[in-house]
Amino acid sequence: MSKHKISLTPRLVRAARALTGWQQQELADASGVPKPTISAFELKSEDGRMISANARLIIDAFERAGLEFIPENGGGAGIRFRVKRDAKAGS
Repeated sequence: MSKHKISLTPRLVRAARALTGWQQQELADASGVPKPTISAFELKSEDGRMISANARLIIDAFERAGLEFIPENGGGAGIRFRVKRDAKAGS
């Protein structure tokens, strides 16, 4: 689970789906959020918001799939693959 508060936007959801290769139905299956809700959200303008419970479910699903959300912190929010750290290397 992300340590930071993430403002989920339609663009971030589309980007995360592109990174995972998921269709909307696959995201719905992984998150428990209905496909029509995901589809409607992705069509909203970039200031569109989703209820926090659904946003959390979607973020959690992407994080389980190996993605990491990057908080805005003045530089713009983003998403990337989570870096796997090798415990033996001390990373």
